[in-house]
Amino acid sequence: MTDANPILAEMVRGNWVENRYRGAFAVVDADGRIIASAGDISRPIFPRSAVKSMQALAMVTADSIGRFGLSDEDLALACASHRGEDVHVEGVTHFLEELGLSKDDLECGAHAPGDSEARRQLRERHEAPSALHNNCSGKHSGMLSVALAIGAPTLGYVNRDHPVQVRVRSAIEAVIGEKLTEGRCGTDGCSIPTWAAPIEAFARGFARMATGKGLPHDLAAGAQRIFDAATRHPHLVAGKEQLDTVVMEAFGGRIMQKGGAEGVQCGAIRDKGWGYAIKCDDGNMDASRAMVAALLLAIADPDEKQAEVLQRWSVQTVKNVRGLDVGTVRAVEGVWA
Repeated sequence: MTDANPILAEMVRGNWVENRYRGAFAVVDADGRIIASAGDISRPIFPRSAVKSMQALAMVTADSIGRFGLSDEDLALACASHRGEDVHVEGVTHFLEELGLSKDDLECGAHAPGDSEARRQLRERHEAPSALHNNCSGKHSGMLSVALAIGAPTLGYVNRDHPVQVRVRSAIEAVIGEKLTEGRCGTDGCSIPTWAAPIEAFARGFARMATGKGLPHDLAAGAQRIFDAATRHPHLVAGKEQLDTVVMEAFGGRIMQKGGAEGVQCGAIRDKGWGYAIKCDDGNMDASRAMVAALLLAIADPDEKQAEVLQRWSVQTVKNVRGLDVGTVRAVEGVWA
């Protein structure tokens, strides 16, 4: 029986610790050298949306970026878990138009926007959400571009054996240096396959994307452009007041940061050539955000303003429905260096 992962965050209500959140993290360089870690980093996890930038590399191998003249804004949306704000919906609509497609070609499904103002505007217009509002609609637009570029059917592009998903799987394997197996595969919330691999492998993959080290030239150059696009347009990647947005804005291109469902956080400190990956064991997203903020405070050499941003996320105020401060979700100390 293995030891439990360490407690990396906690929820404090009043003067009492109400919840404790265990997890694991790894900071790794492109050669696989462990810079810092805690917990079981060899345990395979589903990375969910945290690896959208890796999935976007299928657009590089298919050359859909060049064929359709896709912009940095398109690439940022391909990496996005957006909130359905107008800028996101308009951006994905334009992305699809560049491909000669529409929202009807998306197979991600529809859900209400994550942004409260966007939801209010939809209600006032008496409109139902569409697939454009799905937080993964940009990624799906990128996958549709791959289908068109390689001459594959767009219908069914989410299926595991579709040529698009074969390319996505191959791109992830190339950067993390691990085979993705049928024995560790599930279906993501947006209907595409999600493949489990060790935490440390995803961290190494982000380091290799940041540096290009160990990657074929096309993937190295493509990873650089994808990271540049995401860090130049962080609002497209997440939305207003989201951790991914504010961290990438604060660090001005130094950090690629992306969260994923069920408590996953991944990214790269680009000038150091380090990748990182975190998994909160019980999937709590607030706890995972506190964890990644504390990690970046410890390893990213933030300046004063950057540290202020990270500190706000490493200790998050919890409010009740009346707006009263009722507690905090905070990273624990002493485990991040």
